[in-house]
Amino acid sequence: MASISDPCSLSSLAKCVTKHLNLTYHVDFDSHIIKGKVALTIEVLEDHFSSFTLDTRDLKIFSVTANGQEAKFTMGPKHRFKGTPLEITIPFDLSRGQHAIMEVCYETSPNSSALQWLSPEQTAGRKSPYLFSQCQPHHCRSMVPCQDSPSVKHTYYAQISVPNELVAVMSALREGQEPDPQGSSRIIYRFRQPVPMPSYLIAIAVGALESREIGPRSRVWSEKELVDKAAFEFSETETMLKTAEDLAGPYVWGHYDILVLPPSFPYGGMENPCLTFATPTLLAGDRSLSNVIAHEISHSWTGNLVTNKTWEHFWLNEGHTVYLERMIGRCMVSEQFRQFKAMGGWKDLQDSVNTFGANNPLTNLVPSLHEVDPEDAFSSVPYEKGFALLYHLEQLMGGPEVFMGFVKSYIQLFSHSSVTTEEWKNYLFTYFKDKADILNKVDWNAWIHTPGMPPVQPQYDTTLADACIALCQRWVQAKEGDLGGFKEADLRTFSSHQLIEFLSLLLQEEPLPLSNVQKMQEVYKLNAYMNAEIRFRWLRLCVRSKWDDMVPMALKMATDQGRMKFTRPLFRDVYNFDTYRDEAVRVFLAHRSAMHCVTAGLVAKDLKLDSNQSTVL
Repeated sequence: MASISDPCSLSSLAKCVTKHLNLTYHVDFDSHIIKGKVALTIEVLEDHFSSFTLDTRDLKIFSVTANGQEAKFTMGPKHRFKGTPLEITIPFDLSRGQHAIMEVCYETSPNSSALQWLSPEQTAGRKSPYLFSQCQPHHCRSMVPCQDSPSVKHTYYAQISVPNELVAVMSALREGQEPDPQGSSRIIYRFRQPVPMPSYLIAIAVGALESREIGPRSRVWSEKELVDKAAFEFSETETMLKTAEDLAGPYVWGHYDILVLPPSFPYGGMENPCLTFATPTLLAGDRSLSNVIAHEISHSWTGNLVTNKTWEHFWLNEGHTVYLERMIGRCMVSEQFRQFKAMGGWKDLQDSVNTFGANNPLTNLVPSLHEVDPEDAFSSVPYEKGFALLYHLEQLMGGPEVFMGFVKSYIQLFSHSSVTTEEWKNYLFTYFKDKADILNKVDWNAWIHTPGMPPVQPQYDTTLADACIALCQRWVQAKEGDLGGFKEADLRTFSSHQLIEFLSLLLQEEPLPLSNVQKMQEVYKLNAYMNAEIRFRWLRLCVRSKWDDMVPMALKMATDQGRMKFTRPLFRDVYNFDTYRDEAVRVFLAHRSAMHCVTAGLVAKDLKLDSNQSTVL
């Protein structure tokens, strides 16, 4: 077998492969640690196997056994972001093809990068503590000693002991619960994940959770304060699942549940199998932001079933998932709606390229992550540059039906495995062998290995965007004394998606004069909108136009929730408003302890703070 190289892992990927994990967890809210035991079933890939390495980060290791016999272990040197290798020597030799069970007893650190511990005050109910994990991309190693690489897929079984009054959920099928024999105040929840998956998809949440049925294979989970609102918002889940199955093939994970997390969750959604994690900022009240759920559902095929082999090939997960998500929108709404969403994605890509810089190698579709923390590479580039490539190929190959045939076939061929861009491209040429002459004309180097915007700008149907573009241009061209022509009726026929697009277009222009945004508020009453996507763009527009009164509202939104998509740009915009630079830093430092550690670390970089995040560089 060829040596597997993953620049984000220190584990022995060429010597052995994990086939199954058996997790036993005791969740301790007083000390903010999980006391754990993990039994890894490994398959040996070489003869004379007697030592191997696992990924860990900030774990305290107590003992290691191999097939029940004590094994020697040492902790290697700590790496800046890869953590500390756990080097294990077993008391016997194994041969290629043999299996062994390695058991590690350990506990997590209160500062585990995978785990966020919330005080009761940080939850919706304000009565019970809460714990949730976020392992993507490389944080599982701070929760489980493992081969923390998306190239390794395994099943898992878990039993979790938590306080009686709380409920545990995981990215797996629920297998029941029972009193903890170790203590009458605790309960054990059991879980089983029979479909092999990478370590970054192991997920746990513990809190005062309730659930509501929203479909024949779906429940929504959250604190009781949000559960009914969430059930309404995500009531179209089964329709989306069926639509995705028609496009991509059978759904193999059994259940598709959604957990609405407390506001500090750093992402819009996380595609943990059987249990998508979702931000409460999706609860718009009108189902208009449920396309995020279509995205996470799509990951059940592209990402979870077919996985990028390393994080350098992240676009294989995200570009295909955006493509599938928009195909679901095409089936459920219209082709014009798919085109409209694609236009918005192109603007998000331009925004990311502008933020990184057009020559930044992290804007490559396949960036080199040698000694690069994959968190630092995270942006809309793999999502939207990836989608743009797939859409370009769709047009060259004969349209959405033809290209979706390839996507479905690619999923079937590579299901349950991890792939590289080269393997994807080779299969593309195999599938479309009769159109190889067209594929050979694609500038693959410019698309894949060149920074900046793609070499081809797709032409999208602008039907749904035309009104947004026209209204945007009216505001851009309007002079200070000539604002009387704007009326409330301008927005009367706009959907939420079109209002978001209108504000996005304005954000691409030079900042409007302050009088214009003040008039916009007077006419459209945009401060009253609670849809997070609308509010976020409106507040950015106001701060960029230097409207002092809106700065507190922008900082409030940046700290009331912790979704990085909103929090980072809002802080950056206030920081760039010179008068309020110190205020941006002060507010961040005051709220930093309530933020997810990934969010806090990246906002600190945005605000030019040192690693202690308490002084300005």
